[in-house]
Amino acid sequence: SYMEQLVALVAFPNALMLYVLMDIVIVLALLLTIRLLAGSQSKVSVSDELASKDNAAFGISVAGRMIALCIVLSAIVGRHIGQGFDIAALGMLLFGTIGILLIKLGRVAHDKVILHRLVKDEAIAKRNTAVAVVDASSAIASAIVIYGVINWVKGTDTQAIVAIITGFFVMLTVLLVTTRIYELRFARNNQVDSLQGQLRKGNLALGIQHSGNLIGTALVVSGAGDILQYDAATYVTNATGWLFCGVVGAFLLALIVGLAKRLVLLGIDWKQEVDLQENTGIATLEWVLSVGIALIVLGIIRF
Repeated sequence: SYMEQLVALVAFPNALMLYVLMDIVIVLALLLTIRLLAGSQSKVSVSDELASKDNAAFGISVAGRMIALCIVLSAIVGRHIGQGFDIAALGMLLFGTIGILLIKLGRVAHDKVILHRLVKDEAIAKRNTAVAVVDASSAIASAIVIYGVINWVKGTDTQAIVAIITGFFVMLTVLLVTTRIYELRFARNNQVDSLQGQLRKGNLALGIQHSGNLIGTALVVSGAGDILQYDAATYVTNATGWLFCGVVGAFLLALIVGLAKRLVLLGIDWKQEVDLQENTGIATLEWVLSVGIALIVLGIIRF
């Protein structure tokens, strides 16, 4: 027909709309779960923080967890179309629940191990947007890697779940290593304070800059699935493969981004501008360079 000549659609599986509707209902339920869990650890009222106190930092933190869950779920939606509604619903709920647990665990680990000199919930309660931005970015970074691992594994069996959990812990390790490297860089240029100390004081520019480091690193790590072979039975090989690719990718990204900053921000002392003068404009440019170059590297890997 004339309409078919104008709009050429691919063939859709039978009962597609029913699968989509079911997935959307489950997604909304899981997002509600994230919202209900948002204040459980710090024992605060989500409604009070967002509406009564107008706490932007709390909103940023919750938003980070929600987009992180959406990233994870985007790798699951449609994964089981045609396999039966019961299998599709179970798979969505299983991976969604695992995603929520890993995001929550990742935030706790990032708080207690990676940024161990901060009391995150206390800082966010005091409207510290710098800490909130880093908190949201750590959740998003974890989700990006989980997304990559979910697309890498096959099926919904125990081996797939183990691979996802393994990839998650690899991500935490890479984030820990890269954060310590950035802390050393900060300490070398600023003898009187530390990266975590500046975040604790509310340096939003530094929070934006470090957010780019986290998300950029996660993007590069997530590309490991495009160069590693998946074997459900080789747990150790899977873990070491992701760890090796993640660490190498993070180092290469840091080198390329460092060079890009020196070229793009030529004539600007961008370290002092962000670290001490809290220049959010410069920090935003650094964020774009970190994430943008990571996307380019990811495109090269996937080519």
